[in-house]
Amino acid sequence: MKIIFYKYIIGLFFLVCFFGFKNLPNNNLKDKGIRICSKFPNYWEYKGSPILLLGGSNDDNLFQWSRESIVSHLDSMKLVGANYVRNTMSDRKDIGFEIYPFKQLENGKYDLSKWNPEYWNRFTNFLEETKKRDIIVQLEIWDRFDYSKEYWLPNPYNPINNINYGYSESSFEKEYQSHPGSNTHSFFFTVPSLDDNQLILQFQKAFVNRMLEISLSYNHIIYCMDNETSGREEWSKYWATYIKEKAGRKKVPLTEMWDAHNLTHKQHLRTFDHPEVYDFVDISQNCWNKEFAHWQESQRVISYLNTQPRPVNNVKIYGNDASPSKSLKEKGIDSEHAVSCFFRNIIGGLASSRFHRPPSGLGLNTVTENAIKSIRMIEKKVKLWDMKPHMELLLECDENEAYISALSGDSYLVYFPKEGNVVLNIEENEGNYKIDYLSIKDARWKDSKSLRIKNNVTLNVDYPEGTLVLLQKEK
Repeated sequence: MKIIFYKYIIGLFFLVCFFGFKNLPNNNLKDKGIRICSKFPNYWEYKGSPILLLGGSNDDNLFQWSRESIVSHLDSMKLVGANYVRNTMSDRKDIGFEIYPFKQLENGKYDLSKWNPEYWNRFTNFLEETKKRDIIVQLEIWDRFDYSKEYWLPNPYNPINNINYGYSESSFEKEYQSHPGSNTHSFFFTVPSLDDNQLILQFQKAFVNRMLEISLSYNHIIYCMDNETSGREEWSKYWATYIKEKAGRKKVPLTEMWDAHNLTHKQHLRTFDHPEVYDFVDISQNCWNKEFAHWQESQRVISYLNTQPRPVNNVKIYGNDASPSKSLKEKGIDSEHAVSCFFRNIIGGLASSRFHRPPSGLGLNTVTENAIKSIRMIEKKVKLWDMKPHMELLLECDENEAYISALSGDSYLVYFPKEGNVVLNIEENEGNYKIDYLSIKDARWKDSKSLRIKNNVTLNVDYPEGTLVLLQKEK
């Protein structure tokens, strides 16, 4: 019996070698995590297939929510086709339900050498629930606002609130009243190449280590070092390198989000010019630019990265009529602006587009749900990674009247922010085309017709809330 068994095993071994392992079921394919797409490097790939990341959520650190609230919100996202969420490791006591990662003692002070298990349980629960729904998490480690003005006063890192160090030895001040964009807080200078503050750095590293102990076991996470930082390059590079070293053989995509609204600012070159450190780019601050300038800036970035293409993300789109922000109101960054940014990002070839949380953004509501659903409806007919922006194909087109992505001779997708009338040049790709009109306001196909086109076709749209027009050559 043993001889027969061994012969069976040996025979099976040679069969596998002869036919090749490629003929066996590839069970690992479904386990492939989020990564830069090998075929379309401007986009992401998840579970072995290209993916377009779309999102809108009502907070930036959903992990602090109760599990029931997280589940409900993620289900609402999933229902409309959203698969992308931003999560800062942020904690602000004045919010009410948010908690800090450190243990609080009976005297009210914190011990930075010990953890608050509930904080990390919340984080784990959040990652579990997003994983179940294939929702990609863009994880931000440091949020500069947590360490300034009113948020610094109760912060555990503030010496008055912990048992681990005092003001003199930590180099921290009692108050930081200036805007965090001024980058005056010594918290962001602790790394060896700057202040080399090993006392504070040990606690910062312990926090990142604990976060990575949890997050590195998941494959649906991309990392961002900071929230719209104006910090020193050395700070960002230190943490990017540190995370990659901790990840070991596991490849983790990461980036930095710079504060400069102008994408030609030298800050952005730190990520643009260093793909060996930063695997992708986030240009969320471009949403401070309006209309055609917003389009022009993103296209300039994609063109600049053309020699070493990487995904360009936009994890937070500003704009909400209800926002109390004076800056947003003065610049006209309203709800209409937010929706148009969302669609320009996608037509322009960005890898992700997500509405910022209220009140600075629209979050997840009827307007944003229909915007996301509209793109998913388009994706059932064409894939955006097969197409490229071709503004030269739009004739008699005023600035900000329409935008186009095309696979010439096959498919043309035109976005109208409002009403419009343009001429589309199909470059002598004569043939019968099906033309579908999709109303963004209610995510509904409004009209459809077939037309013989030789060179040019006039597209006339009268929907004021925005329209997507898809032309596909009939086979």
